[in-house]
Amino acid sequence: MASIPVGMEEQSGKPPVTGDNGPVVRVILADSQAIFRAGLRKIFALEDDLRVVGQAETASQAFIAAQKFSADILLFEAALAPNPADAVIELIKQNPALRLVVITEEPNEELTLELFRRGAHAIVSREVEPELLVDCLRKVAQGELWLDSRGIHWVLAAYRTQALRGGGMQPKAHLTPKESVIVACVTQGMKNKEIAQHVGTTEQVVKNYLRKVYDKLGVADRLELALFCLNNRVIEGQSTVSAAVAAPTSSPANPASPPAPENGSASVAASAAAASGHRNSPS
Repeated sequence: MASIPVGMEEQSGKPPVTGDNGPVVRVILADSQAIFRAGLRKIFALEDDLRVVGQAETASQAFIAAQKFSADILLFEAALAPNPADAVIELIKQNPALRLVVITEEPNEELTLELFRRGAHAIVSREVEPELLVDCLRKVAQGELWLDSRGIHWVLAAYRTQALRGGGMQPKAHLTPKESVIVACVTQGMKNKEIAQHVGTTEQVVKNYLRKVYDKLGVADRLELALFCLNNRVIEGQSTVSAAVAAPTSSPANPASPPAPENGSASVAASAAAASGHRNSPS
């Protein structure tokens, strides 16, 4: 395999182009399968507002391409990285303006929730229909978040599970200032090591704080913690949303009333995105 991104025509320095569907969306394709990338290029070539400006076939190439090419969206294959959720975090840190659409081999509930919690703007399976993928890219380019109907079901199911568990909780439970900061970090997808560095303590101390917070709020894991904080505004005033919802979006909608899926796709309310995640312990 090549050690540098597979180059494409670069549009930097030229005025933005506008197609019939609005400004042209510049896309980087990062996928290990050359035939899949070629197929996407043919699909996008039929759309006057989608343009492939760069390619990559490994995770390291994807990082280089994200720096080298002026792009709006990075279409990133999850399987390129041993831990795709960590890769999403690093790509967003490297280029906060770049929107990430992650491709999974097949629909996967746990991976979908984790990627969304970590900051992905959309998750699609390799089985996605071409017209839905095109619609997804356009919506993401406009600042929206995107999941198919199945993904929305997973996010809302996680939200409702937490809401049911929350029946006996005390929404006004008091958190100390340090607990509030740690919880805010958790809801942004930070790991214990990163939180420890942020607040100037050790990982073990962070774990101890999280166990106390879990007990106070009556939650079992990080997912429930994020959902509970979203539902009850436990740490209002802190930065509690993930990178996925940091970009301008419509005001949070009631997760119990999601927008009706259109052709199997829909935008996801910022509140549901911030709540999504996987179940794990303080460690």
